[in-house]
Amino acid sequence: MLAFRLFGVFAAALMLAAQSFAAPVDHDVLDERLTRLAADTEIVGLAVAVIEDGEITFARGYGVTRFDGEPVTDQTVFRWASLSKGVASTAVGKMVTDGQLALSDTISKFKTSLRLPLGGEKVGTLDDLLSHQIGIVPNAYDTRLEDGGDPAQIRKALGKLKRTCVVGECHTYQNVAFDAIAEVVASVRGVDFEEVVRLDLFQPLGMQDASYGLEALRGSYSWAEPHRKRRVDPKPVRRTVNRSYYRVPAAGGVNGSIRDLAQFARAQMGLEPEILSPDTLAELHTPRVYTRREQSSMSRRYGGHLRDARYALGWRVYKYGKPGYRVVGHRGAVDGYRSMILFDPERNAGVVALWNSNSRKPVGIQFEVMDMVYGLDAKDWLQLDAGTSD
Repeated sequence: MLAFRLFGVFAAALMLAAQSFAAPVDHDVLDERLTRLAADTEIVGLAVAVIEDGEITFARGYGVTRFDGEPVTDQTVFRWASLSKGVASTAVGKMVTDGQLALSDTISKFKTSLRLPLGGEKVGTLDDLLSHQIGIVPNAYDTRLEDGGDPAQIRKALGKLKRTCVVGECHTYQNVAFDAIAEVVASVRGVDFEEVVRLDLFQPLGMQDASYGLEALRGSYSWAEPHRKRRVDPKPVRRTVNRSYYRVPAAGGVNGSIRDLAQFARAQMGLEPEILSPDTLAELHTPRVYTRREQSSMSRRYGGHLRDARYALGWRVYKYGKPGYRVVGHRGAVDGYRSMILFDPERNAGVVALWNSNSRKPVGIQFEVMDMVYGLDAKDWLQLDAGTSD
């Protein structure tokens, strides 16, 4: 009987090890695929990094910072767009762990500029804010922000909207409202939100080129300029950097290189426990709400390869492929830039990408890499091979 029990324990251990095993990523194949992708007219510059067994094993740049510019390297700085939300939630999660605030605290406790229909800020919590469950229409008043409106004044105006659901009962993605978390952090710490992130995350994690703001982007040694594809011409045109979303730093204000993003991904996998504890990460990555709109988009574009789409705190959580591996990630988009992060925290493996155009094609990078990680059959997710569809 004892031998049988020991065998059972041994078998269970083998199963657990098999479940957490990550196959090696073929860097030569990946490099060839990315080189071909970067040659596409839609792509200007691109940077990609891969994390395997907790280490950054691949970090390369492709294309150029602008059509007449220098080559993209692993230290070229891009805008991270909405990946900034995961940075903001991580800063808050660390403050929660340190006892400086609680996710159950109401928004109104911190006297932010955010107002919600029917006084929702008085019952809505920081947890609701970080998971986009504050009861107003998606992307509320983003256009006002893009037209130059003051974020604090826009947040006050949100209280006059019609409520779409009770706070905490539905997911509606936000930018201007989400940035109220920057006001919360600043009120608790007594310094600007951006300085808190620099001291608590960027500096200790060795994210050397990470920053906030337009001036910091332009002051980088190498930075990628934004481009947008036009309908009449597949070749993207150079854009002027738009300051709008820099004015909501928690929602879209981070700049950084692919090395910075890869290091941030490592920390999210639990590989920097002295900075981000397992409890902090578990809280950040625990799903709060099913996101039907995101699931519909993933099913339509990628055949359900990512499914059971849910939102945690500044992070999206999915089941990957038919086996249903648990992955965490997010995507970002702001005029002329795109960004992506996807990782499996159990396997300490993942992929990050940044590019300076509005092309959707690089989104397939996450599938090409993670399919290698899981040992799944290769598929032309980047749509490089003639006669192949996704």
